[in-house]
Amino acid sequence: MVQLTDDLVELLDQRATEEGVSRSQVIREAIEAFFRADRSAAIDREIVAGYRRQPQQGEYDADEWGNLATLMSALTGNQMRQLTAEEREAGFEPW
Repeated sequence: MVQLTDDLVELLDQRATEEGVSRSQVIREAIEAFFRADRSAAIDREIVAGYRRQPQQGEYDADEWGNLATLMSALTGNQMRQLTAEEREAGFEPW
């Protein structure tokens, strides 16, 4: 049992009428939206906390393995050259 003001009941009834559902349905949907938003905010807080524990060091983070962005660019370039060679061998012309 929940105590509501007359104004809240009136707003609930207006929304229920607009959506063609019961007052109870409007209340259920509002509570579900509240908990979804609360969960989303908790995830956001965890992400922020993670970045505070392990801050980003710049556009391309380097670690003990080196600069991942540079490595990925090099790998992608090598893969594209290999794909082009394989397509030519198969008789296809590169775009």
